[in-house]
Amino acid sequence: MTALDHTPTRTSTATVVSPELIARIRTRVAERLAARGADLPDEQRQALIAAYIAEELVSNAHTDISAGRTPLTPQAEAAAARAVRDSFTGLGGLQRHIDDPLVEDVFVNGFDNVWIRRTDGTVHQAPPVAASDAELVELIRVAAARSGQEERRFDRGSPALSLQLPGGQRLFAVMAVAKRPSVSIRRNSLHRVSLNDLVGRGELTGGMRDLLRAVVRARKNLVICGGVGAGKTTLLRACAGAIPPHERIVTVEDAYELGLDEDVEAHPNTVALQQREPNLEGVGGIDMSAMVRFGLRMRPDRVIVGESRGAEAVPMLMAMSQGNDGSMCTIHASSSKQALSRLAMYVLQAPENLTFHAANTLIGEAVDFVVFIATATDGTRVVSSIRQVFEGDGTQVPSNEIYRPGPDRRAVPAAPIRAETLAELAAAGLDPDLLLRDRW
Repeated sequence: MTALDHTPTRTSTATVVSPELIARIRTRVAERLAARGADLPDEQRQALIAAYIAEELVSNAHTDISAGRTPLTPQAEAAAARAVRDSFTGLGGLQRHIDDPLVEDVFVNGFDNVWIRRTDGTVHQAPPVAASDAELVELIRVAAARSGQEERRFDRGSPALSLQLPGGQRLFAVMAVAKRPSVSIRRNSLHRVSLNDLVGRGELTGGMRDLLRAVVRARKNLVICGGVGAGKTTLLRACAGAIPPHERIVTVEDAYELGLDEDVEAHPNTVALQQREPNLEGVGGIDMSAMVRFGLRMRPDRVIVGESRGAEAVPMLMAMSQGNDGSMCTIHASSSKQALSRLAMYVLQAPENLTFHAANTLIGEAVDFVVFIATATDGTRVVSSIRQVFEGDGTQVPSNEIYRPGPDRRAVPAAPIRAETLAELAAAGLDPDLLLRDRW
């Protein structure tokens, strides 16, 4: 099977252990742990859990032998011990996939219908991650509780959950609105990445790297677009690496993912904001639009919105056009041109009730460049289009596609950059001649 073959297979190298056995041992360990009291230091609690698991596995082996059954193999015992331990200190059957650096996506369509996509593009079915759908829901609630960010519900009253796991993976889960609880976990394999790294991976050319670096340094406002899983966040993170370390950055996301605040060497003056869900009484929620406004009051040099998909587009565009030059965001779109119409749609749906003319005027004044990411014909994620946006009269948002998709969807040079803008980019370090001879 090649890296481009997405045909699923039901084979797996994981040792399969009965979920009923894991649940039974977990219950016994939980009972014994409760008898010791809840106020145990973490190290002592983990040591007790490991000791109790070992004792319960020995007891289980004695029971099997006495009943004439073949006891578990050492490999099966090790798998059972890890599954039970992960149910106390990790995320149960999900944890082994979360810990595997070769796993890019985990899809759970009910506790026993589990699929994983590896970094080489292959897709495999995996063993059940819980003993039942109810236990799967409880695992997700544990993940929400351990996120440590704020109260995050997952029940019939709040059937969707989006959060970042401790390792940086993005988890989204639904219940009640689907026939069975469903979980999607996405690993961002390039948490700390530079534009040079993306050139090395064949996702953009040296000329595009220098162009994007100059766009950021010249404080041009940038929108990065593409489909689901296209690599928008990775490219945004790489572009942010060109921001001088002395600048103050505020990031706004629906769930922490960018992690710019964690890189204290590159971005020491960064504040990360996350929207907040309502509490159990249905109050206290703060949406993305409000979070963007909060961020603007923190006197940032740049505002970075992890993903714009609604009313937050208005304050974000206002920030871009009123002094927070060099701001960035991502948006779902199927082309660089469609990204502009998507932004207009979000603006028109916002509570501000702007007209179509005002929406186009705002976008033209705010956005300078749009970058579109696609999948090339060989399966590689690539920059497929770069578009320069101009101010207009409000009837439309005029733009030029300076890099357009080639036959294999990789971007190739097209329309020239406006002379005035090119001079600004050259002052920020761009060699204009490089764009003329830029090749993959």
